[in-house]
Amino acid sequence: MSCTQTRFRARSRAMLQPAKPVCVLLLTLLRIISPVRSAAQVPCYFAFGDSLVDNGNNNGIASLARANYLPYGVDFPGGPTGRFSNGLTTVDVISQLLGFNDFIPAYANTRGQALLTGANFASAAAGIREETGQQLGARISFAGQLQNYQQAVQQIVDILGDENSAADYLSKCIFTVGMGSNDYLNNYFMPTIYSTSRRYTPGQYADALIQQYSQQLRTLYNYGARKVAVIGVGRVGCSPNELAQQSSDGVTCVGTIDSAIQLFNSRLINLVDELNSLEGAHFTYINVFGIFQDIIRNPSSFGLRVTNRGCCGVGRNNGQITCLPYQTPCPDRSEYLFWDAFHPTEAGNIIIGRRSFSAQSSYDSYPMDIRRLAQI
Repeated sequence: MSCTQTRFRARSRAMLQPAKPVCVLLLTLLRIISPVRSAAQVPCYFAFGDSLVDNGNNNGIASLARANYLPYGVDFPGGPTGRFSNGLTTVDVISQLLGFNDFIPAYANTRGQALLTGANFASAAAGIREETGQQLGARISFAGQLQNYQQAVQQIVDILGDENSAADYLSKCIFTVGMGSNDYLNNYFMPTIYSTSRRYTPGQYADALIQQYSQQLRTLYNYGARKVAVIGVGRVGCSPNELAQQSSDGVTCVGTIDSAIQLFNSRLINLVDELNSLEGAHFTYINVFGIFQDIIRNPSSFGLRVTNRGCCGVGRNNGQITCLPYQTPCPDRSEYLFWDAFHPTEAGNIIIGRRSFSAQSSYDSYPMDIRRLAQI
């Protein structure tokens, strides 16, 4: 934390107190949401995460985890932006469902008044642990994303005039945090580079992650976040990359990975309960693991046909590597769950984003979905 941030925290104790009382797929999304969009339900939306929702923060850093080239963004208005998808991410879907007229911008390109509607701090290859993803080069860990958010809060305080006004304003905003995937994919299950799998059992690793995550989420709370949706880790063992490397038939999900992730997710639900004991806090858990499970079990009911290989990539299941620059992707992207070796297509993100926002099953969220969170 910088000296400026330390001074801010010292003089903003009020902040710590509870706040005062033209592609086909895009047209499909707009039809799904509504032909008429009303005013935004909340004043701002702040997102944290990894490559699943990064929308350009990695473009300007020395990282192998970048997606600012075709075919990424082939179906996104304006083309490649840094999104690891052919089109929309779940954050884009949620922002539209919240009623925002524009997508929430990457923090790398956002300062001043623009921060009043929110920012996306996500960074590809980022994790809860600082070392996670280091083999891919530069990335902004969750700790780094929180430091950027603290700087953004200082700007909001300056714009609104005082800490009380900023705290009241931020208390009405939606925050989504989706961390943990890389702590497994690009750490625990990469034993040739990381020692964590030799130092921790799966249960011990989940405990260590949750302990660190708890402190980080409390920092977010300490800087004004009150309505926070914590996104669980999805079925990483079903990604084309893991199917290519470890599945015997290229179809059956890798159980050792998914069982370890379930240990983390179960602890994350308990953490949400703990965080909700904080004064004025409204944390909720989004069960992306369960949503993925529903899609994989019955893809046709979601309009999908292919769930075990990427729309572009290299090797078995198109899972050996992400999309190559200017590679020609599959033509029927709306039928694929995965865009590349790791990331969902826009079609997949629409399903996940919609169910995160408005639960279609009792197990999609706990204790509430994002739609209800926005109404509090």
